[in-house]
Amino acid sequence: MGNKLLDKIEIPHDRFEVRLSGSGGQGMILGAVILAEAIGYDYSKNVVQTQSYGPEARGGASKADVVVSTGEIYYPKALKLDLLLCMTQESMDKYYQDLREDGTLIIDDTLVTEVPTDDYYGLPFTRLAKEQAGHPMVANVVALGAIAALTEVVSQEDLTKAVLARAPRGTGDKNKRAVQIGWDEALKIKK
Repeated sequence: MGNKLLDKIEIPHDRFEVRLSGSGGQGMILGAVILAEAIGYDYSKNVVQTQSYGPEARGGASKADVVVSTGEIYYPKALKLDLLLCMTQESMDKYYQDLREDGTLIIDDTLVTEVPTDDYYGLPFTRLAKEQAGHPMVANVVALGAIAALTEVVSQEDLTKAVLARAPRGTGDKNKRAVQIGWDEALKIKK
């Protein structure tokens, strides 16, 4: 049963809703913060970020949403997703129903094996992070690079700037490389 108040909210046509989902410890919340900050560099856009995760800090399902609009954002939470990133099978199973019928689904195809549609982008984010960037912990940044390339919701330059502003000391090159890997791999499969 839906929320009657939310059912009456008219969603502006320029509202773009993104959910990054995975398990606790995969950096989905940090990824959403970075994405929101990167989008926020464009002063013509309003952006808000919200997050949710289970009682288990690591291992439980987590999600973080980013809502973007050129108009006012009166309700900060995602209502119907334009883009869903699933980094685990559990997150796919839990959040897929929130994706618009014409929304964009992006998965880590090394960890998500059962997809309820044929219309999605699959990239091995975790493997790419480990093998090409040198550490699996930057899989979230590889995914952000892919999101930027596939959706153009943010420029590669602004995303890289936001990633580097949040990167721990000494990891800048690895994180910059992770953005580039995601960008390049996504362009290879862009429809």
